[in-house]
Amino acid sequence: MTQLEAAVRAKELRDLLNYHSRKYYVEDSPEIEDDEYDKLQRELVAIETQYPELITPDSPTQRVGGSVEGMFESVVHSVPLESLQDAFSIEEIRAFDSRIRADYPDIEYSVEPKIDGLSVALEYENGVFVRGSTRGDGNVGEDVTANLRTVNSIPLRLSRDIPFIEVRGEVYMPRSVFAKLVEKQDENGEKPFKNPRNAAAGSLRQKNPAVTASRGLDIFVFNVQRSSEEGLTGHRQSIEYLASLGFKTIPFCNKFSDIEDVIGELKRIGEIRPSLPYDTDGAVIKTDSFAYRAEIGSTAKFPKWAVAFKYPPEEKETEITDIEVTVGRTGVLTPTAVFKPVLVSGSTVSRATLHNQDYINEKDIRIGDRIIIRKAGEIIPEVVKVVAHSPQSEPFKLPEVCPSCSARVVREEDEAAVRCVNPECPAQLLRNLIHYCSRDAMDIEGLGEAVLERLVNAGLVKKISDIYTLKKEDFMTLEGFKDKSSENLVAAIENSKANDLSKFIFALGIRHIGQKAGKILADHFGSLSALACASLEELTDIENIGGIMAQSVVDFFSLEQTKSETERLAAFGVNMNSLREKLDDRFAGKTFVLTGTLPTYSRNEASEIIEKFGGKTSSSVSKKTDFVLAGEDAGSKLIKAQSLGIRIISEAEFNEMIGD
Repeated sequence: MTQLEAAVRAKELRDLLNYHSRKYYVEDSPEIEDDEYDKLQRELVAIETQYPELITPDSPTQRVGGSVEGMFESVVHSVPLESLQDAFSIEEIRAFDSRIRADYPDIEYSVEPKIDGLSVALEYENGVFVRGSTRGDGNVGEDVTANLRTVNSIPLRLSRDIPFIEVRGEVYMPRSVFAKLVEKQDENGEKPFKNPRNAAAGSLRQKNPAVTASRGLDIFVFNVQRSSEEGLTGHRQSIEYLASLGFKTIPFCNKFSDIEDVIGELKRIGEIRPSLPYDTDGAVIKTDSFAYRAEIGSTAKFPKWAVAFKYPPEEKETEITDIEVTVGRTGVLTPTAVFKPVLVSGSTVSRATLHNQDYINEKDIRIGDRIIIRKAGEIIPEVVKVVAHSPQSEPFKLPEVCPSCSARVVREEDEAAVRCVNPECPAQLLRNLIHYCSRDAMDIEGLGEAVLERLVNAGLVKKISDIYTLKKEDFMTLEGFKDKSSENLVAAIENSKANDLSKFIFALGIRHIGQKAGKILADHFGSLSALACASLEELTDIENIGGIMAQSVVDFFSLEQTKSETERLAAFGVNMNSLREKLDDRFAGKTFVLTGTLPTYSRNEASEIIEKFGGKTSSSVSKKTDFVLAGEDAGSKLIKAQSLGIRIISEAEFNEMIGD
């Protein structure tokens, strides 16, 4: 493909991808399957990799860029992003109307939900998204363009090439996404976000746009700040105009001339709030006419032509009957308050997570307490405060041993979570088995999650070492297994015994010990027995092994369960020694980044070769990178390497460097 042909095709692909992105994320009416979209995206990435000069700001491949360097730059808002005066009663709404109607008897209001998120400004030049910024104090915000590009409902190109337009919108986290995020944070022992708004704000100010992209943020656009086009006379009209340009606009915006109808709309929004898929903290009443807005004006802080009606959060009182402690799949002990059922925000709830010991201590939550309950994000029940302790109550403390296996639990420095690190803990068994058998660990082909779950349910595997007791006949008791498939699994299990010590260390699932740390420890100690006897001081003396990692290793090998399990695995013939050889130091002090698909090597194979010659690999490109080994379909890492002037090598050049 010539460069001219590539340029034509790249434009076709950008237009197609932007069109289908809008149909999926904005209009909720997709026209193609996900795999078709992915195929088009891969084709565009391939063209842009071959011809980086064809990359444009509106290319869908640019939704996730490199990390943000340093602090976010300041942006001065040419048109201030004003906040609104709050009203907390219907009487205040009537008073607001009386003030305006005295001078404008024919006034009309638009009423819309007030989305509880983070206000941002989006700027477009010739129809292309060029800058996005936070509201800040209304006059000065922060440039978060790279992170806003990751929000799929923000169009990178408008449906028309308007010379310039700036719009205002609210970035938010849908309730369903928030619920999953909090569940994951609890599971990992992290401090959970308090509500969707905090989650959205925290996600949008990430240094790494890839983290923002993973958070599932969305946006509603509700205002034209500035535009090179003229002719808009009212708010409702401007919402329709914004929608025609491809923006995802505020979900509903109704116009009324009678204040009693406005009050009726406020009540209607209040009734449907619990069922909405996004969080709202009120409703906004705005003068619809732009001409009247200009005449009415603003105070030093607020526009006088609008007001925000705030709904009080629904809170109910109930009584805690118990605090249950469960063990998650990552070993975190999670306390849950069980209380007398109570109707809150449209549904009956009887349980609320208490997250961790710090949360319990902060609110002094005890069994028997009278408490106030509400729903965070109108979806997740939470304990707001304790009203009164029962006379016999005592401060609640998480157990010192795991409720599932009775092993000692640990709380690591700077962590809120209390965690069971016993490798034989039944509550963590399936997760540990899946990790042990995974490709980067012991690489037991065919022994995936579904098969392991069936083996556990059948009682055939109760600990990791039981894998090596499995026979062909055991697999054939499971539905769907025949002679050949059963034999293949038994052979794969047998082959795993010969893996290098580094893979075995990683497979053990020691907290904070990943693949790289497994290789470092295997190279340094040479055997599992030497690693198991290592002191904290010995471990922290090793380059790239920090204090938290070292403590995790010491804690893991101090458990009797670890000793008995590793001894059993050794008895079954699992290799406990390093097989890795260092050939020479030709790559000493050199850092490689691997990207794309190499013709003959897997990434792991290439990494092992680099390490045999004294080099190391990294997952991200930076000024410290010496070489980028690029294969087919290399993406953003290749582009960043080119911009930094880093040497890019092919597999053929790599083979020359290592002498084939």
